[in-house]
Amino acid sequence: MWKRIQARCQRDAARYLSTRHSAMRNRAPLISFTFDDFPTSSLRVGGAILKSFGYEATYYLSMGLMGKQDAAGQMFSMADLLMLIEQGHELGCHTFDHCPAWETKPQLFEKSILDNRAALEGAVPGTSLQTFSYPISEPRPKAKQITSKYFRCSRGGGQAVNAATMDLNYLKAYFLDARRSDLADVRSRIAENAQSNGWLIFATHDISVSPTAFGCTPEFFDNVVRSAAKSGARILPVAKALGECLAES
Repeated sequence: MWKRIQARCQRDAARYLSTRHSAMRNRAPLISFTFDDFPTSSLRVGGAILKSFGYEATYYLSMGLMGKQDAAGQMFSMADLLMLIEQGHELGCHTFDHCPAWETKPQLFEKSILDNRAALEGAVPGTSLQTFSYPISEPRPKAKQITSKYFRCSRGGGQAVNAATMDLNYLKAYFLDARRSDLADVRSRIAENAQSNGWLIFATHDISVSPTAFGCTPEFFDNVVRSAAKSGARILPVAKALGECLAES
């Protein structure tokens, strides 16, 4: 019971504190596809599916994971990183150390953001990170304040659509993974997004015929992309979609 109360308090703190609300002025519904951690399969398989439709995604990378085996599978290599940039996908920040957004002390959380920026600059000079995704958990309010200093927006979860207004410090997202592989519910969210002229941000990790608990199969992902394409929404990486929401010229 106490753990459930704590979890509820964390969710409410992440949702209601340290907000940066903005009205949404997009003229058409928007959908973004995002990948956390940047497993190799998210580009080689997931990215290939998106590119077959002519779409680009946002990849939230932790440079400290490069070349490692993680809970979401084999992480990206330098070749993957260069391929991603060449193909026109967006790179976002996920901290260098893949820091849990609630448990990590604020000073260490901020240091990991700066370390990630420095590591990417060392690997691919001139590459910038405009957007952020909170690793592992909901963010504590101080983490939201920190990310607002460095990024145009930061993404969480929530299995929901952004509509009418959005918290730039905690954008809602819908996770596609082996624990939640209900295509009917995904299509319902896509329809809701179209009706509300909203912004639906899909998030996942690996794309594999044998996915981890954090990823999904190529067939499932392909079906989601097809449903998104049929909805009439504009499908854009996060930074470009944000520009549409803010009605930037």
